[in-house]
Amino acid sequence: MPRRPVYEQVIDDITTAIRTGQLRPGDRLPSIADLCVQYEASATPIRHALLLLDARGWIETHQGRGSFVAAHPPGTAAG
Repeated sequence: MPRRPVYEQVIDDITTAIRTGQLRPGDRLPSIADLCVQYEASATPIRHALLLLDARGWIETHQGRGSFVAAHPPGTAAG
């Protein structure tokens, strides 16, 4: 069975953490560098995952400040 792309793993892990309450609205996500270490991946798939999560309304990314769980992410009681 082929290995899933890293960006999909990141998206699944972050959305699961938000759905289960492990990450709550306003919480700061780990930095891209920290996620690279965690997933043993380059910055490209990590950035791609964060871009998709932002576009889908799960997180908000602020240049120079980081990425945060959205105030009302989809698929949660708040969203």
